Amino acid sequence: MTEYLSLLARVRSRAEQQSADLPPCVSEQDIAQAESTLGFSLPPVLSGLYRHVANGGFGPEYLLFPLTGQGRTAVAEYGPLRTTTSEYWPRGVLPILDWGCGMSAAVDCTRPEAPVLLFEPNAVTDNWADAWFQDSPSLARWLTSWLDGTGWWEEEVMMAEDAQEPLPWPDAAQRLTGSGQSGQR
Repeated sequence: MTEYLSLLARVRSRAEQQSADLPPCVSEQDIAQAESTLGFSLPPVLSGLYRHVANGGFGPEYLLFPLTGQGRTAVAEYGPLRTTTSEYWPRGVLPILDWGCGMSAAVDCTRPEAPVLLFEPNAVTDNWADAWFQDSPSLARWLTSWLDGTGWWEEEVMMAEDAQEPLPWPDAAQRLTGSGQSGQR
């Protein structure tokens, strides 16, 4: 538990350095309402970010979406992905950040460690499973890579000769077809 609290404190400190005007945190009631709307629970680290750091507006590059509220939020982004017959977005995978050019960071809320996934649809020709990559095995490690400046999105990391790109998400095909989806484009 102390690692969890230490991580949240480090994220809060970095978020305050990043923005002097962070949105207020959400309440337990806001979390419960979001989970009811989404149809699944948020992993503890993710709900902790929204409850103890801020309602979005911090993080790598383009900043985390707010969980709830007006405009573009994680809950609002997930809704259209799952209320339609989406063949490319698995259930329980919550978008948390828009990287631009159609790419998103998302948390697999069905797993206790909350892996962070990268959705990169631009190179897909016929199988949506090819658009999914595992960015980090856990949200905690993803946040730590942001705090330490070692994430793939960091220019120095991206340009290094030994740069490692996210690997394909091994569960993508099963999760897309397991959701009643074909996974074919």
